[in-house]
Amino acid sequence: MLYIGVLQFSLEIPYAESLKDKRNVIKALKDRLRRSFNVSLSEIEDLDQTTVATLGAVVAGSDTAHLNSTMDHLLNELKDWRDGTLVDHQLEIISPH
Repeated sequence: MLYIGVLQFSLEIPYAESLKDKRNVIKALKDRLRRSFNVSLSEIEDLDQTTVATLGAVVAGSDTAHLNSTMDHLLNELKDWRDGTLVDHQLEIISPH
C-alpha cells in the first residue's frame, strides 16, 4: 500500500538581504535535503518575502514507520539548520483509505 508523507514548514532566514540571497540559501538547503532524505521539495509560499520561506517536502513509501522516521530526521535537520530558524511545521501521513 502506498503512503505519502507531507511536511509543510516555514523558515526564518534573518541574514537574507535580498530575494537572491534567500534563493541561494534555500537552493543549498533543498539540495542537501534531497540528497540526504530522498524527498521532493518546493517553495510554496512567501515567495516575495526576503527573510521568510515556506516549503513543502513529500516522500512516498509503503511503510508508515519508515515515512515517520524520515520526516522526524528531516525535522531534526531543519531544527539544527545554521542559516535560519524553523518557525512552524505541519506533518501529515496520507493513506489511500
